[in-house]
Amino acid sequence: MAHDFPLFGDPHGSSPELSREAVLAAVEARLISTFGEPSGRAAVTFLGTDRIEVLRFGPDAEGLVRYASLGMSAAPMADPTAMVADQVRGPRAELVLTVRGGRDDVLRSLATFAATPQVEGLVVAPGGSLDLGAPLWEGAPFTSVLAAEPGGLVPDLELDEPADPVRFLPLLPMTPNEAGWKRVHGAAALQERWLNHGTDLRDPDRRGVRLD
Repeated sequence: MAHDFPLFGDPHGSSPELSREAVLAAVEARLISTFGEPSGRAAVTFLGTDRIEVLRFGPDAEGLVRYASLGMSAAPMADPTAMVADQVRGPRAELVLTVRGGRDDVLRSLATFAATPQVEGLVVAPGGSLDLGAPLWEGAPFTSVLAAEPGGLVPDLELDEPADPVRFLPLLPMTPNEAGWKRVHGAAALQERWLNHGTDLRDPDRRGVRLD
């Protein structure tokens, strides 16, 4: 069941300007200032988690459609080894996936990834990967994504101290072979291979990059 709870400051209360709703409103405003008004939105609630929304932006002049999570940043991601989760400090993030032409059935996959910190206690960070174990959308050749460096697509959103800023992590779809190669050689090596081969990571029908 979804619920609201204080995120910052005095454990006995929270100031209105630092509420969960205000943080997500600021995140949505940052996305809109970057991509324009959403062309669609959907919400998914998983058992035992707060609601995750997915906003769709575009297509733009290049035919690119952006899908962005909204809800993952409501609380800091906690170190799974920590005895007690810090409700103030810790990394906060939202996820952005870009697909040429759009694939709206990716929304549940994106919401699943965004719920991972709540469900599995994982910290999603640049260089990490998330594996769905199934196609990201119907007929997709990709079953997992690589989290890329933030800042280039959507600027970080600063929050009142001592809260960490919200970072917007681009997700790069990977084929099963690419994901396996990345586990052995690392994220930087895979990204370099993509770059050297001129791979269009926004192409929903692209083939896996050569790995030999």
